[in-house]
Amino acid sequence: MRCFLYICLFFIGVQSGFSQAEQLAQTYLDKGEYAKALSIYQDLVKESPGNSNFFTGMISAHQQLEQFDLAEALLLERLKSTNNNPTVLIELGHNYELQNKQDLAKSNYLEALEALKEKTNYAYSIAKSFENYSLLEYAEQAYLIGMQLNPELNFDLPLARIYGEQGKLDEMFSAYLELISKQPEMSINLIREFDSYILEDATNPANMALRKQLLQRIQKTQDPIYSELLAWLFIQQKDFEKAFLQERSIYKRNNQDLQRIIQLTVLSKAEGDLETAKEMLSFIIGETTSPSILIQANQLLLDMKLLTAKESDLKGIEKDFQAVLLEYGSGIETMAIQIDFANFLAFKMNKIEEAKQVLETLTSGSLNNFEQAAIKMTLADILVLDQKFNQALIYYSQIQNLVKNDEVSQIARFKVAKTSYYKGDFEWALTQLDVLKRSSTQLIANDAMELSLLIKENSLEDSTQTALKLYAKADLFFFQNKKNQAIEILEEILTAHKGEKIEDEALLKQASIYSDQGNFEKAEANYLKILEFYGKGILADNAAFLLAELYKDELKNQEKAKLYYEQIIFSFPDSIYFVDARKKYRSLRGDDLE
Repeated sequence: MRCFLYICLFFIGVQSGFSQAEQLAQTYLDKGEYAKALSIYQDLVKESPGNSNFFTGMISAHQQLEQFDLAEALLLERLKSTNNNPTVLIELGHNYELQNKQDLAKSNYLEALEALKEKTNYAYSIAKSFENYSLLEYAEQAYLIGMQLNPELNFDLPLARIYGEQGKLDEMFSAYLELISKQPEMSINLIREFDSYILEDATNPANMALRKQLLQRIQKTQDPIYSELLAWLFIQQKDFEKAFLQERSIYKRNNQDLQRIIQLTVLSKAEGDLETAKEMLSFIIGETTSPSILIQANQLLLDMKLLTAKESDLKGIEKDFQAVLLEYGSGIETMAIQIDFANFLAFKMNKIEEAKQVLETLTSGSLNNFEQAAIKMTLADILVLDQKFNQALIYYSQIQNLVKNDEVSQIARFKVAKTSYYKGDFEWALTQLDVLKRSSTQLIANDAMELSLLIKENSLEDSTQTALKLYAKADLFFFQNKKNQAIEILEEILTAHKGEKIEDEALLKQASIYSDQGNFEKAEANYLKILEFYGKGILADNAAFLLAELYKDELKNQEKAKLYYEQIIFSFPDSIYFVDARKKYRSLRGDDLE
């Protein structure tokens, strides 16, 4: 037994030595020290003549030293000793190609392909050898010949990748879809491959090629996988109406499961296509008797009505809330809708006491800690709206105890800081923010950092914190949906505290409110002022990015949008907006985003 152990340890040591020597030889090759690499590879080949990696490394070193005759002699010898291994023919052909002897190179490549007729099991290794030298057409032929000679072989995946590198989009997607037809479970993984080619632009050649291939297969077969992939393609193109047509077809043909359509509805809503989302919700409501799905659908529908509501719509939406709760009850099952209703009553209708009553009714049931936290969070927000800050702080603190170590607890702590800031207690706000800056949730950490900087930077020059108190008041007005009052307070700051550090903050906040009101020209003017007078400040990248977004989405000036996305890329490479700006700039410029 001990003898066997020594033998095992000996062989492990030998393999470790080979590995280190091979790594060193490869390092010399990469550094251009070819003679040193050759010396090591020659020793390795002597020790292990059957190792193809050592042999290939030795040949490569000879070729880099332009010792083509020596390489040829070694390859011919190898060809004999390996019983005419066809992959050696490819190495030999490559050796001729390096000498610009194209006819001899081609002759060896074709001979390697011809050998497949007798040695089909070499198909994969021959194709990979061709790929190593970017001889993609030969690799393609090797895979195809191998599958023709042995139908049990499946090279659809490497073939698809080769077609992609060659720009043969139709052939590439055909190969991928053929693989999916044989192995449907591969579809999720292959979507990652599609991601490299598919863009939001429906006229992108890859999008058009995949769409054509899928439609052809849908016409030939009833397999739902192709409809699912077509729906996925339409989603990438943000064409949710067409995606819905596919999902509705899948639903009617197959499992009668609405979850895919519900997920599509949520996505359509998130992307701003509210009309299609409403159409899907109407379909869902008409197709199901499940109370949980109906409640979820009605909540989404009410939420979307609010997103597009005018002042004149609010009374009708209030009746809609009441009708849904009358139909489905005021139990725990409709908790999310009741919380939304309380927020609506308080923030949209200014019916604060009625909002509190809705929440108090909800608390009469049996609730777990997270449900209690959700209700208390809403109640605390309403108390801040009503400027009852101390009561709100009590509820936010209770939430932190209810759901310790959860993200909800960190949100509550941030709201403690924000409420303290609203009431002018900047020192306590900073204490909370210092903890949150280390939050594991990036969004909370960023928000904490921004508010902390605002307080600190505007407390240095002004010990009375007059401008900061005004700014906090404007922030509170904005939270209370009193946008005109917020704009007036910010204008007061811009007039009375011109040239102070808080000026760019006031301009940015005012621009945000203008945008929210649809007053895009005034928002544009504010962003331009920040870039003109505070172009080196910490808010310059915010202003440039938001201005680019304004030009792209609202003012429909793509050239100016490109200009300010470009400014982020070249002037603010450390900005949190850098990745988004680069992607959107390249998209506007029409780049291939592969």
